[in-house]
Amino acid sequence: MTVEKKRWFQIAFQLKGSVISAIYKRVLGCGLFGVFVSVLYHFKLSVSQPILGSVIPSIVLGLLLVFRTNTAYERFWEGRKSWGSIVNNVRNLARHIWVSIDEISAEDRESKIAALYLLVAFAVATKLHLREEPIMNELQELIPDSKYRKLKNMNNPPLEVAFWIGDYLQQRYNQNCLNSYQLTAMQELLNKLVDNLGSCERILKTPIPLAYAIHLKQLLLLYCCLLPFQVVESLGWWTGVIVALISFTLFGIEAIGLEIENPFGYDANDLPLDTICNTMKRNIDDLISLSPSIELYN
Repeated sequence: MTVEKKRWFQIAFQLKGSVISAIYKRVLGCGLFGVFVSVLYHFKLSVSQPILGSVIPSIVLGLLLVFRTNTAYERFWEGRKSWGSIVNNVRNLARHIWVSIDEISAEDRESKIAALYLLVAFAVATKLHLREEPIMNELQELIPDSKYRKLKNMNNPPLEVAFWIGDYLQQRYNQNCLNSYQLTAMQELLNKLVDNLGSCERILKTPIPLAYAIHLKQLLLLYCCLLPFQVVESLGWWTGVIVALISFTLFGIEAIGLEIENPFGYDANDLPLDTICNTMKRNIDDLISLSPSIELYN
């Protein structure tokens, strides 16, 4: 229990991964504005206007913020499900290739290993594509140099890698190394990988509507600017502190939505795509270390 309590407080006061760095300037601005209104009230100016609380009802602003955060989290979770599906489909397709495709000549094993690493290359290429980064050395370790050079000139590298995998499966079928049922099952798994790519691209290329984002920011700013006039009579010199705390809550909720709506980057709240790709690479290495043969099962 003591360890859990320490962990709770560590997380509560942790700066890395929080949105404090993104909102502290706005929070300080609102707090200073509250102090300014307190000074005006101290000099007997008629700045206390409790009726301004009805301009933007708190429940309306709260519902807008909840909808904004839920929409962003749906995008985050859909991205995580898509990458989870990529992991599962890569594992299943790798298992099918390693076990089902016959090795007729001595070069067949090398071509199978190359095909398995193409699956990892698909995941890495998808990661780089979603981050809008150029092809780099991480991919060069997984594919031949000829394919690597060709991939650098492609607009959609993961789609090209999927084409190479499908081409390999068709070649194995033409050489009678697998039957039509096996080919169909593998092609379906490959199609699912391309579907996962499309799901991630949909998240990346479809941002929150600009009009909604603008209107929410305007309402937040208007609410925080009107708040000191509503509470200065009852709070006095505490107005700046309370306004800063309330603005911290509201701006923080909005910033969380901005933080997680694109889950494919490098932020602490983004998906750990590097770790996921490394896990797939280790899975393929482990699979290659196994030697499937009918004698083992007999």
